Amino acid sequence: MIETIKINIKPVSTSKLSQIDFNNIDFGKVYSDHMYIADYYNGSWQDFRIEPYDMLSFTPGSAILHYGQSVFEGLKAYRGESGEILVFRPEMNFRRINKSAVRMCIPEVTEGIFMEGLTELLKLDKNWVPDLPNTSLYIRPYIFALDEYIGIQPSKNYKFIIFTCPVGPYYSKPLKVKIETEFSRAVQGGTGYAKAAGNYAGSLYPAMLAQQKGYDQLIWTDGATHQFIEEAGTMNIMFVIGDKLLTANTGDTVLKGITRDSVLTLAREWGMEVEERQIPVTEIVEALQKGEVQEAFGVGTAATIANIELIGDDQNDYSLPSIKPDSFSSKILKELDDIKTGKKEDEHGWIYKI
Repeated sequence: MIETIKINIKPVSTSKLSQIDFNNIDFGKVYSDHMYIADYYNGSWQDFRIEPYDMLSFTPGSAILHYGQSVFEGLKAYRGESGEILVFRPEMNFRRINKSAVRMCIPEVTEGIFMEGLTELLKLDKNWVPDLPNTSLYIRPYIFALDEYIGIQPSKNYKFIIFTCPVGPYYSKPLKVKIETEFSRAVQGGTGYAKAAGNYAGSLYPAMLAQQKGYDQLIWTDGATHQFIEEAGTMNIMFVIGDKLLTANTGDTVLKGITRDSVLTLAREWGMEVEERQIPVTEIVEALQKGEVQEAFGVGTAATIANIELIGDDQNDYSLPSIKPDSFSSKILKELDDIKTGKKEDEHGWIYKI
């Protein structure tokens, strides 16, 4: 049973909702009215509250600004068929933020702190959940260090915040990606499996170099040898070759994606052969050269399913077949969307109703 916590709620005097054009929403640039906050000090989480979304204040010496002791999550809420608010697999995000927190020496939050705060925030900002096709309410929980101390050690004080923003599609078209064999996203023993802030900062430079060459994102390879496929940009990556669905196995260097788990679960239920294993770069390149890669796509909370139209290596670019309505990625996207919006029965217990 989830413990009950007392949350003090201070609503906005005037909502910004009337100013928003839900037909034209840039991803991650429009924020809802409120945010949920909890503070960690004297060894416990306390002061649970919901306040108007506003600026934060901390000193130049705050630890987060210097050492990046921060973890975050991303999940989505959808408007159901009868107008109810449906959140997709939030308990997985609760578990994963704590797994990330442990790795970064951040105190874990209880299920009550996470779920009660999320629930009350969405109740208050329920009108911010859009009901147009390909839209949702993106939810960002995160925790960061607050000590006013620039010595290198775990902070003793933290802030946990959840805020939300209505969003449209993360990617508007299929992606062109390049297999990265110089820079690394993660290494064995590192923080690749955690959603730690620094992981993403370190990926920006190589991604920028790829974009200058006409690619949208990178396919990351293992940091030790660059011989094995790991992730694509900020997503897990999957390939359909023949009748098989291939994806890299998770571990120290590959994030255990929630969309990834959902896709693999459905694929197995549909009778598709699924392989989670090390995938050599040479295997994918040879399959591309022979025209055997039917589909490649990224899977993640923000993008859901992001189709890939071209894969490049250091020598060549390989175009993939156009995606059709009966392609696996098209069918899995529709299935997930139908479950998330209540059009299809939730047989897995994935939906949390507000």
